[in-house]
Amino acid sequence: MITPKQTQLVQNTWQQVLPVSETVADLFYRRLFELDPGCKALFRDIDLDAQKTKLLQTMSATITSLHAIEPLLYDLTEMGRRHAWYGVTAYHYQTVGAALLWALERGLGEAWTPEVQAAWAAAYALIAEQMIAGTEAAHADDNRRVAVN
Repeated sequence: MITPKQTQLVQNTWQQVLPVSETVADLFYRRLFELDPGCKALFRDIDLDAQKTKLLQTMSATITSLHAIEPLLYDLTEMGRRHAWYGVTAYHYQTVGAALLWALERGLGEAWTPEVQAAWAAAYALIAEQMIAGTEAAHADDNRRVAVN
């Protein structure tokens, strides 16, 4: 779970990322595809520039909402359900987290301290846990539909 102090660190450092957010998004996707080239297939019909914009908007909204956890948890679960439709599985979240933290470290430079790293790791763990729950629920729903038919 993320602490209030970690929430504040994530929110503060996100403000530092914003001026270089496009570079961070570029770094994120580059690293994601390096770590798992198979992820490229998830984006084959996607305009990657538009996807980068969507990623940054979603991150901003999520980070801003970290203090209001209950509505955020619902939104993250639903986002995980939607990601399942694109072929995302629980497996992908580990790679996404590694790529995200790597890109943030480069974007923040000297501001990326062990404390900041731990805060971002805690925030991502919370986000990923909820999205995985939604992804797995969507896959379970699909499996039930197939079993019934």
